[in-house]
Amino acid sequence: MHDPSSPELPWPGARPLNDAFFDRDAQLVARELLAKVLRHRQGDLWLSARIIETEAYYRDEKGSHASLGYTEKRKALFLDGGHIYMYYARGGDSLNFSAQGPGNSVLIKAAYPWLDAQSGAASLARMHANSPDAQSRPRSLKKLCGGQTLLCKALGLKVPEWDARRFDPQRFFVDDVGVQPEQIVQTRRLGIPLGRDEHLPYRFVDAAYSRHCTRNPLRRGQVEGCDFHLINPQGELP
Repeated sequence: MHDPSSPELPWPGARPLNDAFFDRDAQLVARELLAKVLRHRQGDLWLSARIIETEAYYRDEKGSHASLGYTEKRKALFLDGGHIYMYYARGGDSLNFSAQGPGNSVLIKAAYPWLDAQSGAASLARMHANSPDAQSRPRSLKKLCGGQTLLCKALGLKVPEWDARRFDPQRFFVDDVGVQPEQIVQTRRLGIPLGRDEHLPYRFVDAAYSRHCTRNPLRRGQVEGCDFHLINPQGELP
């Protein structure tokens, strides 16, 4: 997905997603971002996390920030696909990417620490240091990036630094590491107030990581075909 005309790769074999990936329907982008890896350089370390949960948003539905209209703070939502939109959610930083069409976007809801040749033990230690628990102890791997503000905290992503910016392969990008989910859960988004299109099934979860996302859509009591749908990565959206 790397554009040869874009800046130099951070290492041989890196595959940054290009703007064309994001300049598509928000639900398609949300689904295909699963298993892609967020890469953020902090000092001399690359901090990395595999995306396991996303939510799509459209300008014309009431649950989206864009439905409230254009402001300077929300301008990234109205820019071309591939712009970063960050805002504060419950006192923490939250990460989104613009998609095709003004006001459409994808929220990165949760991730899971990713270790490889570029992000090893030192990188994981930095992520733990960035986001200790309330007792200043290291969080478990399953909780370290288990929410939209926790993942930004662990990766060191801040609103003032990245809001309304484009990706920079030398500092922050989304990497295609050549893996994809075996199965995806599609369900309703979380935290949408009543009367603001809370019923829309615009949340996507990597089924293998469902226990580590913000709220497990496969928990006991949930009924397939009613509360959620299981889809394959290349299948039709319900």
